[in-house]
Amino acid sequence: MRKKILVTGGAGFIGSYLCEKLLKENCEVICVDNLFTGDKDNIKHLLSNPYFEFNRHDITFPIYLEVNEIYNLACPASPVHYQSDPVQTTKTNVHGVINVLGLAKRTKAKILQASTSEVYGDPEMHPQDESYWGNVNPIGYRSCYDEGKRCAETLFFDYHRQHKINIKVARIFNTYGPRMHPNDGRVVSNFIVQAIKGDDITIYGNGEQTRSFCYVDDMVNGLFKLMNSSDDFTGPVNLGNPNEYSILQLAKKIILLSSSKSKLVFKTLPPDDPKQRQPDISLAKKILGWSHTTELDNGLEKTIEYFKSELIYHE
Repeated sequence: MRKKILVTGGAGFIGSYLCEKLLKENCEVICVDNLFTGDKDNIKHLLSNPYFEFNRHDITFPIYLEVNEIYNLACPASPVHYQSDPVQTTKTNVHGVINVLGLAKRTKAKILQASTSEVYGDPEMHPQDESYWGNVNPIGYRSCYDEGKRCAETLFFDYHRQHKINIKVARIFNTYGPRMHPNDGRVVSNFIVQAIKGDDITIYGNGEQTRSFCYVDDMVNGLFKLMNSSDDFTGPVNLGNPNEYSILQLAKKIILLSSSKSKLVFKTLPPDDPKQRQPDISLAKKILGWSHTTELDNGLEKTIEYFKSELIYHE
């Protein structure tokens, strides 16, 4: 019998790839998305599949389904989008999470939370492992997302302890690839779009702040492995590429790979922007047997080709 799996945020960047993966694994998939940042174009090729169903719905309102597993990816993930309606972002991470946990409680479904490296804030520990409690500003412009995701983790573990819900918590580090929103304000998509257009590439601060970039296929495999890991392993577990690059290095790579003539322009760093971000993935390697397989140059080449075709298509 096919597993019936709910993917909230399933029309989003990572969510759409996850829906594809689950269909390939012979699962029945219900994709729920309010399309605030998700896009039907990401899943249009799946709509003809008899085992795929799309439901436009906002998880801050209860949803009534019968499912075996739930992947909760519903929440805008880029600062541009989550800061555009910060109250709604917090509601998604609190009311929405209570609703999906309530569904898991009623149906006895296993449930995975797509948490984030942002729970570590501007870290004082480097690289970050899962034991680190973080350094987060609770009242800043990023707090709706950072503290919202931290509260979501709290709710997951409280439901696990109080109601014996089978939970999994993944802390996702920077992920990139085709289907990223071209205007989402994230560094990879920003740089690629600027480079393809020949515009100046905007670097905030001096460009020495670091990030780690995981290709979307690797991330989806990590989420799948986590969901299918032993029931006594809840996480949280870091999922990300442990190779660390400065923003300046990333910009120069993208200029080179896209054969761009763009120039670098430096602007003021936004408040609470982390100076370093690098996952310690020892736990993922040990428990899940997972690590990234796509190196940055290869992933960027695929992503640049996608954006080139998208920009030509929309011109």
